[in-house]
Amino acid sequence: MDAQGRGRAENIDPADQWVLNPDTGEYELRLTPSAPQSPTVPGPRRAARGGSRGRGAQAPASAPSTAPGREVPPQRRRRSVPEEPPPGRRGRRPAKRKSKGKKVLLWTGGTMAFVVLAVGTAGYLYLEHLNDNIKSVADDGASTGGFQKDKAINILLIGTDKRTGDGNEGYGDTGSAGHADTTILLHVAKDRSNATALSIPRDLIVDIPDCPTTQEDGSKKVIQGSTGVRFNRSLGQSGRTPSCTMRTVTELTGVTPDNFMVADFNAVKTLTTAVDGVEVCLAKAIDDPDSHLNLPKGPHTIEGEQALAFVRTRHSVGFGGDLSRIEIQQQFLSSLMRKLKSNDTLTSPSKMVKLAEAATEALTVDSKLDSIGKLKDLGLELGKLNTKNLTFATVPVVDNPAEKVKATVVLQEEPAQQVFDMIKNDVSFTEVKKKESEKEKKEKAAVAARLEGEKSEPSEIRVRVLNGGASGGSAQRELAYLQTKAGVTKSENAGNAPAEIARTTLEYAPDQADQARALAEILGLSGAAMKPGESVTNAQGLPTMTLTLGKDFKGAGVKLDAASAKAPDEARKSTADKVECAK
Repeated sequence: MDAQGRGRAENIDPADQWVLNPDTGEYELRLTPSAPQSPTVPGPRRAARGGSRGRGAQAPASAPSTAPGREVPPQRRRRSVPEEPPPGRRGRRPAKRKSKGKKVLLWTGGTMAFVVLAVGTAGYLYLEHLNDNIKSVADDGASTGGFQKDKAINILLIGTDKRTGDGNEGYGDTGSAGHADTTILLHVAKDRSNATALSIPRDLIVDIPDCPTTQEDGSKKVIQGSTGVRFNRSLGQSGRTPSCTMRTVTELTGVTPDNFMVADFNAVKTLTTAVDGVEVCLAKAIDDPDSHLNLPKGPHTIEGEQALAFVRTRHSVGFGGDLSRIEIQQQFLSSLMRKLKSNDTLTSPSKMVKLAEAATEALTVDSKLDSIGKLKDLGLELGKLNTKNLTFATVPVVDNPAEKVKATVVLQEEPAQQVFDMIKNDVSFTEVKKKESEKEKKEKAAVAARLEGEKSEPSEIRVRVLNGGASGGSAQRELAYLQTKAGVTKSENAGNAPAEIARTTLEYAPDQADQARALAEILGLSGAAMKPGESVTNAQGLPTMTLTLGKDFKGAGVKLDAASAKAPDEARKSTADKVECAK
């Protein structure tokens, strides 16, 4: 779309056309005052997607030039304030203006994710013609069907290395369709008290599943999967679309994203320019000929080409690899989010309009998130977050042991699974106080009480173990652990449960509560996993408890309760409110 199509006729910045009406306290669209508009001209009207917007009455011949088909709202005259109230209106209270705080709230919307923030907030501030800027591609059934306001949110953010846009010829791979170069799984808690931005290394060895995709020409194609390849090949290669990256993430983490957003090199350049630069810090000088970044040690404000060079540099920071680049990108995104959330940005109509233009043109979203209205709703949910409770983490990995020359990485299984489980179970990576209703507080207290009281000795615990959805042989392995390592000698393998369950449970009779509390402590079970019920008997005809291993079972002797877990050190955590210098 050309400049006029975005409301920039006669070299006028659309941000300058929004002015404060002192009588209403609202910002209004004002065109050049040199040519009054006919009072009969209607205001902006949203047209059908892809259709004409020129259905309204035309401005008179003397009106200033505007974009073709654009409807122009009538100009309002500023009313002078009389020194005395007119007759018959003495004592009338002045119209109540909306508070500045409420207007700022309307502008803020989203405040936490890469480009989501700018797009969500702009939905309230700017015209609906921004819908025409948004590009979307099919999710091909790989998503949950879209985020929901009353549930946890998982958004997949994908940065590609495709050489699109002016000045990007020197970056990325020549002729590349674009890889999944930078990928972040953003998890937002159900109660919006915290969020986790989990970076997935592009060089991580993964299995890419078969991917049903919608091609650019609208045709359907199933792209055969690949085993043991780099994660970044989940996009662009062999005609793979973002929905294939989404399926790969689900295969890897067990988390199905609600939506995806794809940004190219231009996103970094245009967004940083729209906010007048982002502050970064270098612990040492960087001169990287590959990324074209040349900056001395210390703090800097960067935008445009320099910002893109900053997030792409890797040879001059850390160990010089992609993992070091991930750290510098996380620092950059933290700073960008702080800038977007600052009053300097949120209270500036000019900056918000520029952000709206930049973000909607730089993004490609999935077909379930293809309008300003939907992006605004997502932005408002993200806007409830506080940067101190947004954690940046990286999937725990180690060098690929199969390589002599280290070029790829593989999962560090135990800590990686712990990270994935925390996201699946909506567990915060930071210490936050959950928002709870009175009913939830009472229920939580009742559940927690199941763990309080006397505990039996391990040798007095009598329990049978069933497999209710764990991997084959899990019941026997857990039994061996209980008998040889935990001292629970009165235990037995009872085979498979009647049905599979998602979470491990421990059923017990009231007179077995002391045994149940002792076993829960050994296994790391929460009060919610403890199910008071009736007594059953074991193979010897003696009363026993029943431990049913669910799909959440992680292995013999591994603590089961994700709610009590803490993010492993291998995830290399940082929070968005902290200023860090790239090393």
